[in-house]
Amino acid sequence: MAVNKTAASAKKTASAKKKSSAKTTAKKQKLLIVESPAKAGTIKKYLGSDYNVMASMGHVIDLPKSQLGVDIEDGFKPRYITIRGKGELLSELKKAAAKASAVYLATDPDREGEAISWHLARALKIDPQSKCRVTFNEITKSAVKNAMKEPRTIDMNLVDAQQARRVLDRIVGYQISPLLWDKVKKGLSAGRVQSVATRLICDREEEIENFTPREYWTVEAVLLDGKKAFEAKYYGDGNEEKPLDTKEEAEKILRDVENAVFTVKSVKQRELRKNPPPPFTTSTLQQDASRKFGFATAKTMQVAQSLYEGVNLGGKLGTIGLITYMRTDSLRIADDAQAAAVDYIVNTFGKEYSEPKQFKTKKSAQDAHEAIRPTEPALKPSQIKDKLTNEQYKLYTLIWERFIASQMSAAVLDTVSAAIEAAGHIFRSAGSAVKFNGFTAVYEEASEKKKQKMIPPLKEGQEVGLKDITPSQHFTQPPPRFSEASLVKELEENGIGRPSTYAPTITTIISRGYVVRNKRQLIPTELGMITTDIMKKNFPNIVDVEFTAGMEEELDEVEDGRRSWDGVLSEFYPPFEEELENAKVNIEKIQIKDEESDVICEKCGRRMVYKLSKFGKFLACPGYPECRNTKSIRDETGVKCPKCGGEILRKRSRKGKTYYACENLPKCDFMAWDQPVKDERCPKCGGLLLKRSGRNSERIFCNTEGCGYKREEAK
Repeated sequence: MAVNKTAASAKKTASAKKKSSAKTTAKKQKLLIVESPAKAGTIKKYLGSDYNVMASMGHVIDLPKSQLGVDIEDGFKPRYITIRGKGELLSELKKAAAKASAVYLATDPDREGEAISWHLARALKIDPQSKCRVTFNEITKSAVKNAMKEPRTIDMNLVDAQQARRVLDRIVGYQISPLLWDKVKKGLSAGRVQSVATRLICDREEEIENFTPREYWTVEAVLLDGKKAFEAKYYGDGNEEKPLDTKEEAEKILRDVENAVFTVKSVKQRELRKNPPPPFTTSTLQQDASRKFGFATAKTMQVAQSLYEGVNLGGKLGTIGLITYMRTDSLRIADDAQAAAVDYIVNTFGKEYSEPKQFKTKKSAQDAHEAIRPTEPALKPSQIKDKLTNEQYKLYTLIWERFIASQMSAAVLDTVSAAIEAAGHIFRSAGSAVKFNGFTAVYEEASEKKKQKMIPPLKEGQEVGLKDITPSQHFTQPPPRFSEASLVKELEENGIGRPSTYAPTITTIISRGYVVRNKRQLIPTELGMITTDIMKKNFPNIVDVEFTAGMEEELDEVEDGRRSWDGVLSEFYPPFEEELENAKVNIEKIQIKDEESDVICEKCGRRMVYKLSKFGKFLACPGYPECRNTKSIRDETGVKCPKCGGEILRKRSRKGKTYYACENLPKCDFMAWDQPVKDERCPKCGGLLLKRSGRNSERIFCNTEGCGYKREEAK
């Protein structure tokens, strides 16, 4: 009996010790706060049970939405509040911080991330001068663990730069927008960067409208070296280039050379080295993804974010961030990443393909981060294709190929150009052939033209035959409308905005109805043109490219500690205030009528009009507020539902992806991501055909389960 009591007592003591130990462990757990749950999950796996990793879900504290939130009279002091809906989350973070032995803030490594950390530090009563801030450029086990060994204080220069931008944008947006509501239309907005972006698109449209085409002609000859044909283009007389402005000039050349002898006057051969492009920055990634895949800037950033935050690859690799931080304008590459790329290149292609290099970053770039690159250069896209979505695979492949190519040798081309004379007229022919493919074994830019063919081996003084000669009429073309890719390039080249602002700026000007996207082109609406005209007349500085770029430089000076944030605002505000007061008097009221539809309001009989919300266009009764009837717009495909015979409608998901569904949802559950084919049924079973577009072809296949009919068609 005594033995049993002793055993029970020992068991109780052990249990108590275990509970005490568990409590001690819980008390000693450190808290790490990041921005997103996906990132939190990845990092938690790296740090283990010693850490509690939580997500702030972006900003927790910001300026109020309902008012200016800036005390202009008191040194532009911002009034920060807890964002609506974030109170419960902030309470949870406070409780976790109170229990933790230490709190670390690991928000994104940029101005915005630094500001989020500063707001969190104040809310959680953490001294910003304590070593509470942790940053990493990539989310890999080694990068995260190394970063945790070197926490730093919050960088107040970065915080001040973000605060200056936030307050500046708030003053511009919240003081001009109500003026536009009053004078033009409810729901309009102005912004320091968005208004300049809209102006660029509107100015380009004016250039196109005012463009006068000019006629010009070309003359192309097909010449013969024995039986080998090659093309040559008219260049001019003697050694001078001579443009052909009229049909008469082109026809005169044809008459002159009709019976003339074509003689090779000169042949030049040379070796051309073509250097690889640098790794991606935010803007160049957005441009290339747009050109190659048709991705919108917002889509590119969304997919890149998922690759950065971590993907579960299974097996020994587990969850890993596949790319470095994707908001950067630096071209710098870490030494260890460069060494890993060189190892891969040498082992895969050979030493002659390896040429490691660092690229020069432009002066205005923020060099806090590296260029965008794969975190594991040896991890080929094909190895992990089955673990990625189609969009992730495309973007990872693009980033991986560009980075590997950046550390490879130049491609070498053998080029030949020949000048051929006939009756005093010079024709030129050129060709090239790849001598050494170098980096092009991995990557070629989307904008590259088709390879030229090599011309026959010609010799000076040699006569060649004339097979055919053709004059062609042309007209000069207006400048092209901006695409998202070319607008991003224009913004970057002019120093407007920063890597983090390109995508949201384009999203904003489209959602406001200033610009529409049509087959990748950005076209200004009447509303965009009118608003831009008002801004140009009344707020010339706000929509001036040079002024806006100058403001970006001043914000950079705040970040570098060379200027105070409130000093920048004190300099900006007086002339802006004067413009604002003058605009209130000078802007005349403009009435912009809503576009009418053919749909009749069933409640009051009025013809409904198109309205715009952040979710897109919808129909509304113009009798508001007496009649509040609204409708979604039916986008009919002209194809009947195979299940119930209803109309199949084209719809958009919350994430903006197009899908097709029966009008009788939810009674009928037909839904497809692929486009229904109109006016054609399956030749095998008579069922509904669907169409899926690829880059160069379209796959048409039967929707009926078990049929199996499919075919490929060129686009």
